[in-house]
Amino acid sequence: MTTTELTQSAVSLLQRLIATPSVSRDEEKAADILQQEIKNYGFSPLRDGNNIWICDPEMRSDRPTLLLNAHIDTVKPVASWTRNPFSPDIEGDILYGLGSNDCGGGLVSLLQAFRLLVTLPRKYNLVYLASCEEEVSGVGGIRGMIDRLPHIDVAIVGEPTGMQPAVAEKGLMVIDMTAKGKSGHAARGEGINAIYEALDDMVWVRDYRFEKTSDFLGPTVMNLTVVNSGSQHNVIPDECRMIIDVRSNEHYTNEELFEIIDKNTKSECKARSFHLRSSHISINHPIVKKLLAMGKHPFGSPTLSDQALMPWASLKLGPGESSRSHTADEFIRLSEIADAIETYVGLVV
Repeated sequence: MTTTELTQSAVSLLQRLIATPSVSRDEEKAADILQQEIKNYGFSPLRDGNNIWICDPEMRSDRPTLLLNAHIDTVKPVASWTRNPFSPDIEGDILYGLGSNDCGGGLVSLLQAFRLLVTLPRKYNLVYLASCEEEVSGVGGIRGMIDRLPHIDVAIVGEPTGMQPAVAEKGLMVIDMTAKGKSGHAARGEGINAIYEALDDMVWVRDYRFEKTSDFLGPTVMNLTVVNSGSQHNVIPDECRMIIDVRSNEHYTNEELFEIIDKNTKSECKARSFHLRSSHISINHPIVKKLLAMGKHPFGSPTLSDQALMPWASLKLGPGESSRSHTADEFIRLSEIADAIETYVGLVV
């Protein structure tokens, strides 16, 4: 199999996937297509819900195991598309379509690399996983797959990075913060105004700076993004509800950040979850050192992926550009897919 042949197979499969809507939690038809294609390649895929995976036919105990992962699902198309988002049109080097960049290009490139790599001498056992519900961090996606997979030592996540290694990724925690007051008549100035009760906390959230800074991700940042209070002009509000968006670097757990925020604010704080944590891989990991030797440039990614849910070392490396994700008229370049297949193969052998 040549890179040209693998690229043709990748593009053909990606066109079929684009033409099959696969919004998060509704990926079944796209998963069916992928599963059948893997069977056509001569493998025996396993399936759990809409997650599909295949294991190295020659698993060896003396080799570490590398997971090749990308997701099947897409976001809903935005209203500003000027093309049919489900029409996989090719114009020159460009393939248009919803999910082409995020992250269909990585999905099909990793699969074609797997096809070739299992026929070659290699340094790693390989597991290919096409997961679902990534865009919503759903329980039916990779979270439910952790215990189903063989032991994994390191993972490559095929999110669009311009085929540069994202060696760190910011985590996410959403906090609901509520200030309490007491209702009263505005004309008489009665009660306790919950908005005023919340003001000091709002200022603290705006001004506080977390001490530990990451070389690749910079500081942990938080932003007050939603404020709701009051019912009508003449009633003193008895409750002010706020939402804080926290983007963590690898120096803090979400639990540690919550404790800092809760300790320094008088409003009631509740975290929606703690599981979307920051992730990173050592710059001295063999995978990263090989990428450096290949002329790649590591960076830190501000956008969230399934890496946040992985308990093992991981990095993002995929064709396309993050700036195209979730945008109208999304596209991937055919040359990017060809380059990705070559890079993945060169990285593992």
